[in-house]
Amino acid sequence: MEEIEKAYLAGLIDGEGTVTLSRKHSNETASPEVSIANNDLQLLAWVRNVVAAGKISLKRKNRPHHHQSYTWSIRDNKAISFLNEIKNYLIVKKQQAELIATSYKRCTPRNGKYTPEMLKRKLKLVAQIRKLNQR
Repeated sequence: MEEIEKAYLAGLIDGEGTVTLSRKHSNETASPEVSIANNDLQLLAWVRNVVAAGKISLKRKNRPHHHQSYTWSIRDNKAISFLNEIKNYLIVKKQQAELIATSYKRCTPRNGKYTPEMLKRKLKLVAQIRKLNQR
């Protein structure tokens, strides 16, 4: 990615995106996720092309008069790598990005088997990210 693309992507994430730890399945612990919600499918296709990763999903319309919207998202190690590339350009979500980039791997075992201490650190990290994401 070029520096101008990194800066633009950071602006999209600060304005319309989410940097969080979330679970795919209820029996898993939370893992990194970066997403951007938007009505412009062409914009999200550009994001996926520039990042060379992620998926675009259709969001359900809550009301008939709402426009169709979409979400681009990237998870796990790809999300961490992406955050490391753009975090210097983030403003609003910089704390979340730095916390995930620096702390997530330290409290997550590669084999998925947590010691009580590791699980405690992981849950503390999840709580910190959720607190930062509150409006």
